Amino acid sequence: MQDWIFWAAVVALSVGVAAILLQSLRSTDASPDNSAALKVYRDQLSEVDRDLARAVISAPEAERLRTEVSCRLLDADRAQQAAPISGGKGKIWPAALAILLAACAALYTYDRVGTPGYADLPLTDRLALADQAYAARPSQAEAEAAASPPLTAPQPDAEFTDLMVKLRAAVQARPDDLQGLALLAKNEAQLGNYVAARMAQQHLLTLLGDKASAEDHAGLAQTMIFAANGVVTPEAEQHLIRALKLDPTNPLARYFSGLMFAEIGRPDRAFALWEPLLREGPADAPWIAPIRGMLQDTADAAGIKYQLPALKGPTAEDVANAGALSAADRQAMIKGMVDQLEARLTTEGGPVEDWVKLMTSLATLGEKDHAKAAYEQAVQVFKSDTAALGQIEAAASDAGVTP
Repeated sequence: MQDWIFWAAVVALSVGVAAILLQSLRSTDASPDNSAALKVYRDQLSEVDRDLARAVISAPEAERLRTEVSCRLLDADRAQQAAPISGGKGKIWPAALAILLAACAALYTYDRVGTPGYADLPLTDRLALADQAYAARPSQAEAEAAASPPLTAPQPDAEFTDLMVKLRAAVQARPDDLQGLALLAKNEAQLGNYVAARMAQQHLLTLLGDKASAEDHAGLAQTMIFAANGVVTPEAEQHLIRALKLDPTNPLARYFSGLMFAEIGRPDRAFALWEPLLREGPADAPWIAPIRGMLQDTADAAGIKYQLPALKGPTAEDVANAGALSAADRQAMIKGMVDQLEARLTTEGGPVEDWVKLMTSLATLGEKDHAKAAYEQAVQVFKSDTAALGQIEAAASDAGVTP
């Protein structure tokens, strides 16, 4: 249905309801019709006279009845004469104005917070759409083929480049070397070569078989997701499921499982996975920042009353727990998440807050040129939005990436 048809129907219904209410006010405010009562009382007086003439009642009784009926007749006559003065327009117009203002306020509120032209979407339909999105996910190969590279790939120094050439050659010569595969996967991921990292990790887990840990499966799922530009493919999901079977508390697997549910339109399940992760910490875990960035919107989309807790500094326990990940692992994971955000913004766009987050994250990672390129692209995207440009300029200045 076209929007104009919808609004025409809404206005027509509003006018109809207002008319009914006004008519009701006119009916209740109008004076009662006392002409019938007057006629009855006059007939009663005549009846008294006839009864007296037929000797049905005595003279004193007739006098008493005349007095009583006459009083009622006078009261009815006074009420009829006073009705036009007490009723009418003085009471109707304020009520009519209130009804008109209420109708306008309702239309304005719906225009602001409603979704004109959007079809009804009951829970059963939303769940069906989520199931369709879940079934329609691309395979790992399809997602990797469609993935776009980051705007700026990391540029390693000559020494690191030489070491990578030697490492690749060594793994090619000894393809079943567990240590070499693990080292190759980690370094390829640091370079942003997620497909190569995924292939090395996948072969490593094949060699490990049942000895692969929850961390191994979660790590492979993460690399597969990064290689697919943030899409949690069915193949990556299988490794997340395996990781959670081995260790239901594995934070990496829980985070990416929540991401999958968010992608297919199940914010309720994403919230159920992410909210405990945020509470558990540690505060500097690499999954905390993206959860904080998405959790409030996720709760709102799920219809859950939730207030994102204020940021607080890490405790001694948080710092100790953060040591479970090496500096290189943390750096690789953070960079992968930043690449994922960049890929989404480049292909799908997003709010100014996400562009600011990308810019500041790149600057924090030490990629100033990359952050400057993100800043320039954000300026182009929001060139007609003065408020957004103000946010971008302020964030760029704080990050030290302004021209």
